[in-house]
Amino acid sequence: MRKPFTLLLILALWTTALAQAPEQEVRYGTNDQAEHYVKTQDAKLYYERYGEGGQPVVFLHGGEYGYIDEFAEVIRQASKQRTVIAIATGGYGRSDRGTRPLSHRQFAEDTALVTKDIFKSGEKVDVMGFSEGAITSYILASSHPELVRRLVAIGGPLGAYGASIEDLESDEQLTPELMQQQVPGLVARRKKQMINPEQWDQLIRDLNAMYDRMVYVKQAEIRAIQAPTLIMAGDTRLNSSARKPEKRCSRRSIRFLLTGVR
Repeated sequence: MRKPFTLLLILALWTTALAQAPEQEVRYGTNDQAEHYVKTQDAKLYYERYGEGGQPVVFLHGGEYGYIDEFAEVIRQASKQRTVIAIATGGYGRSDRGTRPLSHRQFAEDTALVTKDIFKSGEKVDVMGFSEGAITSYILASSHPELVRRLVAIGGPLGAYGASIEDLESDEQLTPELMQQQVPGLVARRKKQMINPEQWDQLIRDLNAMYDRMVYVKQAEIRAIQAPTLIMAGDTRLNSSARKPEKRCSRRSIRFLLTGVR
């Protein structure tokens, strides 16, 4: 079964363009000047910190194709007024894979652990999650209302049941081999960003197994979210203009995080 959201491929186009662009001034995702780690029971989780003051905001990147650098421009703008925390999900980039099975609930608990470690005074944070990160953000806000002040979730489905009949009936899987054919430049970039690039293929296979579940987030969990929430989604077809909505999403999302105005 194919993934129930086309934003993964939109993200692939977006991040491939980043990989082919001139070198960024800041290497988001592999920035030694901003790197920090938090230990869990079986792994070290990586995050980057930018800016000072203001209401803290935590960024949770997308899955498979995604990583911290997909938020580059958003981080650059938000960090002018806010403390920004960009977390690498377990197994991605500089974060260890760990030994536990991958799940959105585990990602949410890892995010809670990192947030509590950084803000020991119990300060609430704003959260922006994209795709896989959006799914994680729903569970985080539901299970840890004491941590989340505002939430922006972009392109995060609640389960595979939201997919089209065509997608549900398809036997196609997003395998490491298919990704290598589709976006070889992006795959090379993601492997280069990893502390253990030899684990890339297994990471993608484990993520596919995680997405085989019919339900990612329960309705009761959605209803339990107390924080003001902006959910952004769409069904834009993949074409030459597919990246344009991302820029509009970024501006609107930042406005919501800064002011609470949708």
